[in-house]
Amino acid sequence: MLAAARRPGATPPASGQLALRARQPDVTAPPAAAPLYTDAFEALSAWTAPDPEQERLRREFLRHLQEHPADGVWRECADGHITASAAVLDASRSRILLTLHSKVKAWLQLGGHCEPGDATLAGAALREATEESGIPGLRPLPGPVQLDRHRVRCHPDGTWHLDVQYVMIAPEGARHVVSDESDDLAWFPVDALPADADDALRRLVARAVGR
Repeated sequence: MLAAARRPGATPPASGQLALRARQPDVTAPPAAAPLYTDAFEALSAWTAPDPEQERLRREFLRHLQEHPADGVWRECADGHITASAAVLDASRSRILLTLHSKVKAWLQLGGHCEPGDATLAGAALREATEESGIPGLRPLPGPVQLDRHRVRCHPDGTWHLDVQYVMIAPEGARHVVSDESDDLAWFPVDALPADADDALRRLVARAVGR
């Protein structure tokens, strides 16, 4: 679940070396790193942020991975951890499927912690979206669409989710099934989100529809 998500030792460069680039890796992932860690490093290094705030988060996520080579993608990392989520749109791209989160009691996109079997962030987002929606055949669009950092309580003293967000398209006529991780699932028009939808969700939907 989203509010509940998911490496070994490179020598990090000085922080000032994480400069803007045109789809060039900022640093090199450790050669012995787990596949998911390596994929997260490469995906974030290659991603072109759409605005300065997203670029700031991109660099912050990369610094997190540099500083936590063993566990930065796993929920056990108490300083924060990379998670993966998805804006699941219907085939017409006019509606988004949201979950009424059983712990947060708010409507959110689908997603959550990475798991040991995940080889890529996009794969983690697809697995989470499939598990939580019950919809087979979701089609991921290429690359992340947005990054978001938010406070959560999946550790006793609280921690941070560094969420890498994707877009998935549901098949025509897809029927969802509520899992035990949700109080409810529902389709919402992309221009009529729940009244309590936060700014991060609204930005995600706007970017997803624009893909």
